[in-house]
Amino acid sequence: MSAVPSGELLRALTPEVVAALARRYGDFETCEDAVQEALLAAATQWPSDGVPENPKAWLITVAARRRIELWRSDDARRRREETVAALEPPDPAPAPQSDDTLTLMLLCCHPALTRPSQVALTLRAVGGLTTTEIARAFLVPEPTVGQRISRAKQRIAAAGGRFRMPPPAELDDRVAAVCAVLYLVFNEGHTASEGPDLQRVELSGEAVRLARLLRAARPADDEVAGLLALMLLTDARRDARVGPDGGLVPLAEQDRSRWDAGAIDEGLALVAQVLPAGPVGPYQLQAAIAAVHAEAASASDTDWPQILGLYRLLETVAPGPMVALNRVVAVAMVHGPAAGLAGLDELAADAALAGHHRLHAVRAHLLERAGRVAAARREYTAAADLTRSAPERRYLAGRAAALRG
Repeated sequence: MSAVPSGELLRALTPEVVAALARRYGDFETCEDAVQEALLAAATQWPSDGVPENPKAWLITVAARRRIELWRSDDARRRREETVAALEPPDPAPAPQSDDTLTLMLLCCHPALTRPSQVALTLRAVGGLTTTEIARAFLVPEPTVGQRISRAKQRIAAAGGRFRMPPPAELDDRVAAVCAVLYLVFNEGHTASEGPDLQRVELSGEAVRLARLLRAARPADDEVAGLLALMLLTDARRDARVGPDGGLVPLAEQDRSRWDAGAIDEGLALVAQVLPAGPVGPYQLQAAIAAVHAEAASASDTDWPQILGLYRLLETVAPGPMVALNRVVAVAMVHGPAAGLAGLDELAADAALAGHHRLHAVRAHLLERAGRVAAARREYTAAADLTRSAPERRYLAGRAAALRG
């Protein structure tokens, strides 16, 4: 027996254990439930008994036995078959981890599932988070997360989903779905959509970890590399984004000496590797934009013309309201606040932006730069009223109050 386990160890082993059972038995729903119970047993027993010499084999054996019990309770006709299977625990390492992890991610992001269900199932089956942890991270009731996970597994089964690679014709679309799920998880961790904290580090950190696993499984996929680079370059600013009081520190005011140099170097190396390789996708372009920010020694040194060019390219590759809004910010930084305000007027008709606090926040900032103080104060107040993030609300309300003097 070795030292007491950490949560990182159990989370790292989770996809391998789920994959081992699912590959042997096929029934993903029951296998995943059994693994969760094995993880709970480990969290309960290992602190007092110590970690087994082969923790993965221990988890697989316990999960396999629990899987037999679950199936016996559901279908007594399988009793003898499952009893025999229980005597032959699956091989702890029958296939490369990266292959199994990718297969599991693809299964969790099955096209039959809604995006919230894909997120919940991925975080549980691949990330090893409990239902309670997922519910806490996304500020939703625990029963809601439990229902999403349960229904997701039922839908996968009804759609004929099995623990195996999808056909080659479907693979690229399925990997794109995995990337979208990981990016959503990262963004929620980087800037929480609501609640008392600006960031949820457990989510952004888990997204980076899973993106590394995906990169290991798809080393030739430039968009996967771009996604990992984007996460690393963005997450590198994490400590500098939060002030001593937990408040938001905008990019232009951050102490860049607090940026994570190691994460920046790794992200820049990935960008340099994939951008010259051929056609670029949206994650690579966003990573390139993050790289320009990372390379600037100060806010005033930022190469905004290059960022504007990248946003214009991104808008042709992956158009969307937030991409357009960010492009307008770059226009304002290159051509002045009046040009940016004109661009915002064009975006105001977009229903997706009309009620979003960030539209008002950007307008407020540009109005302030243009010297239109009263109008800027009104926009800051409107933005503060619309956001559900307490740190963002305090920052925006503070900006409005500062303009009253």
